[in-house]
Amino acid sequence: MLNIKNIIFDYGNVIFVLDFLKSQQAWKALGIDNADEFYGHKVQDPVFTDFERGDISAENFRERIRQIAGKPELTDQQIDSAWNSLLVGVPEGNHELLLRLKPRYRTFLLSNINAIHYDHIMKYLDDEFGFNGNDHLFEKIYYSHLIGKRKPDAAIFEQVLTENNLDPAETLFIDDSPQHIATAQKLGIQTHLMTVPDNIQALFKRLG
Repeated sequence: MLNIKNIIFDYGNVIFVLDFLKSQQAWKALGIDNADEFYGHKVQDPVFTDFERGDISAENFRERIRQIAGKPELTDQQIDSAWNSLLVGVPEGNHELLLRLKPRYRTFLLSNINAIHYDHIMKYLDDEFGFNGNDHLFEKIYYSHLIGKRKPDAAIFEQVLTENNLDPAETLFIDDSPQHIATAQKLGIQTHLMTVPDNIQALFKRLG
């Protein structure tokens, strides 16, 4: 990692901890038997891709969950609770690190997210930290459901690079998904694959 001037951060399992096992258990509790195939880190039903790209509404998403589970009686709250169960929170020190990095680098957030998770996280940030979103931590934020693109599609990376006049060779992308890393590398972006137990605080300590 040489001559880094720009850093693009993923959100889930880079800044905000996720627990996919909790989500799978919650889907099973709603009657979805193949929960590990239905939604996981690498494999998921197409409804999640559509939702993250903003192609369907929260209402459409919930109705699809009722159809898959074969339980039309499921309430919005039950579905939202199950879907939000994988959202653990931000470890102590992560926000402080981002604030220290911001004056030294051009920093960006690039997140595959959806309307239900977005609302939950915004409330969490307000309740736990008194933050009005993540905007103060980065130069610019890209949420997939708001811009109609998602990783690993090259278009979303190209949008970040073009809109901000970023040189890929001077840009570091940090993400926990190999398929997202692969696209970034094809575009000439420097990358770091975040895997447990590594974390951004340890990474930047190693980088000095």
